[in-house]
Amino acid sequence: MTRSDLLSVADLGREGIVEVLRLADSFAEVSERPMPKVPALRGRTVATVFFESSTRTRLSFEAAAKRLSADTMTFTPATSSLTKGESMRDTVETLDAMGVDAMVVRHASAGAPAQVARWVRASVVNAGDGQHEHPTQALLDCFTLREAIAAREGRAPADDLSGLRIAIVGDVRHSRVARSGVLAYRALGARVVLVAPPTLLPPDTSGWGVETAVDLDEVLGSVDVVYLLRLQVERIRECLLPSLHEYAERFGLTRDRARRLAPEVLVMHPGPMVRGLEIDAEVASSARSLVTRQVHNGVAVRMAVLFRLLAGGRAGAAGASGEGHGAPGAGGVAEAGQ
Repeated sequence: MTRSDLLSVADLGREGIVEVLRLADSFAEVSERPMPKVPALRGRTVATVFFESSTRTRLSFEAAAKRLSADTMTFTPATSSLTKGESMRDTVETLDAMGVDAMVVRHASAGAPAQVARWVRASVVNAGDGQHEHPTQALLDCFTLREAIAAREGRAPADDLSGLRIAIVGDVRHSRVARSGVLAYRALGARVVLVAPPTLLPPDTSGWGVETAVDLDEVLGSVDVVYLLRLQVERIRECLLPSLHEYAERFGLTRDRARRLAPEVLVMHPGPMVRGLEIDAEVASSARSLVTRQVHNGVAVRMAVLFRLLAGGRAGAAGASGEGHGAPGAGGVAEAGQ
């Protein structure tokens, strides 16, 4: 099987996104079993290589690998040879030499996972790189949305998000979640509006295929989903915002704003949330909030991603149920080095 990576949502295209979502349907069923484990990746090794702090993403990938019966390795910079001056290249090549089949890489610098993919034989999954992308977050968000809408309408999940208008609110300029989200939502047919202070919008969105707005109250009445981003408080030091209080007043999803939303409007956040700043604590825990569901679904979606890369995703439910290890090939994902 030709080695494949997942470095960007664009690597998948619409067909690849749909394939991951359908695989995740099967793995979501696996996750509800009393023994949530299948032998699909038995004998494979998945390493989480996080040069940047993470809780949700790292634990989610490790849980996904273990439920697929893969062996796991966890790289921690603070206790590694990086503290002795070893380079990132030497580190990942060392892991590669140990026979790792996949590396899940997070780094503060944009493009780092793509560089790792050029150095190693293992498949590489981008778990977040600087302000560039976070593809599996976008995939689990799409999965969560289609699941919630299907449950509300009493039908099976659809393969697209056509008809939805999604507002991504907050620090879009510095957000890898927003960039991957726009690619995924648009690929599945949704319309996207970016809502933020002018200083927190990207300098140029001409190629994004989105609308932009600087007044949250003006768009709340015409959206189906409010997706709130973490405000990176460190940006205050860059004088991009007058104050946290003003940001919360103008762009936070307060109880008052939530009361004005139509009953069917859904609320999402990738975490970690700053309650009282980006979102009111009561709103975050309300029935319209999908925040906890996003975390829950992350494991099934990341199982689908790992299975697709390492076992070949075209076996679908057979691989998910443990009846087979999948067919070769993982069409739609970028080949190594691209």
